[in-house]
Amino acid sequence: MKRVGTVFAAVALALGVIGTAQARRDDIDVSRLTGNINQLASDPVLGNYAQAEQALARNAIGQLAQADSKERPHALYIAERQVDLARASAQLQDAQMKLAQLDREHDQIQLENSQREAETARRELERQRLQYQMAQEEAQRLQEQGEAYSQAAEQAQAEAAKAKKLAEAQSRVARAAKREAELAAKAAKAMRAQMQQQDSGKP
Repeated sequence: MKRVGTVFAAVALALGVIGTAQARRDDIDVSRLTGNINQLASDPVLGNYAQAEQALARNAIGQLAQADSKERPHALYIAERQVDLARASAQLQDAQMKLAQLDREHDQIQLENSQREAETARRELERQRLQYQMAQEEAQRLQEQGEAYSQAAEQAQAEAAKAKKLAEAQSRVARAAKREAELAAKAAKAMRAQMQQQDSGKP
């Protein structure tokens, strides 16, 4: 009988040791997962994301701490997956935020490039407009200059025509005067000849 009692005592002691070891293991898993979720929550970047998933992970860790030995493996699996999911969700949201920021920066860069291109095109158009205006003004100046030259040429031609007519008139006058002088000379010569004849015919 004493031997049987000793056996029962040994079995009870073994079960107690096993139970203590299991309890310590439970505490280690709970502490590990709690540390993981606390590390995520305290991360200056990732801690701001996946708040709902972090809450679910903490809830799963709480259920693990309260689970009995039969439910514990499933509760441990759920808690580990919830902690992993919380971190993965936070990393995904952070990546999405960074991608959205890059997209906004890219859009801003494209907008600035488009604005610069539009400004360059506007300046080029203004430059071409000024060149066209200057060309028109130069063409107008040359046209006016050409018209002035044409008028001057016409005036010179008209003056030349007048001068020619005057010269012709002067030439006619000179020819007429020459003829008159010739006639006057002939008349004077004839008069002298007549007078000489008269003088020679006197007794």
